[in-house]
Amino acid sequence: MTHIDVLRVFCGPDGRHGNRLGVVRDGSRFPGDEERRALAARLGYSETVFVDDPERGLVDIWTPSLRLPFAGHPCVGAAWLLDVPELVTGAGVVAARQDGEFTWIEARPEWAPPRTLRAYDDPDEVDKLQVPPPGEWIYAWAWSEEAAGRVRARAFPGRGDGVDEDEATGAAALLLTARLGRALNISQGRGSQLLTAPQRDGTVEVGGRVEMAGTVRP
Repeated sequence: MTHIDVLRVFCGPDGRHGNRLGVVRDGSRFPGDEERRALAARLGYSETVFVDDPERGLVDIWTPSLRLPFAGHPCVGAAWLLDVPELVTGAGVVAARQDGEFTWIEARPEWAPPRTLRAYDDPDEVDKLQVPPPGEWIYAWAWSEEAAGRVRARAFPGRGDGVDEDEATGAAALLLTARLGRALNISQGRGSQLLTAPQRDGTVEVGGRVEMAGTVRP
């Protein structure tokens, strides 16, 4: 029987929160696209990763409704679990590294799926937002301490697939970092933390803490 690892990616400084991620270490058990989509929908996480070659770091990322060429929290989680120097995604090769309690990936902003980055004047405005109707992927953010690069954010996928709010979103953090052109310390959702750093070659590093939450059966 295949067991699916469940991780919490981008945990807060206290080790709590983080975005849950399902990782199927033996992707060959679910070879077809419909099988993978159905399993991702059944699990109900923002994304589920199917590992097709653990030594090469070849991964396939699915939301409950569609495949993604690249996504941030699945790559950070998979890099931590597989302990590999790079991941091979549908968008390209994602560099990965471990640095103490943080796992980092490096990717190009253009690999990230489209997101609406919506700025607000105050973190309280972000906290008071209601989940919008489906139709637009919205990353709501505000400076909590601009001089220090601290950001408050929430994410609303708007896909209508049961994931109304994303607890921690690496791809959106990558896009925001590229737009602002500076390193960020992002507090998202209930208490998740994402760190980012733009690189000279145009890529962006995204890092965070990862914890094992347990295993489930498909």
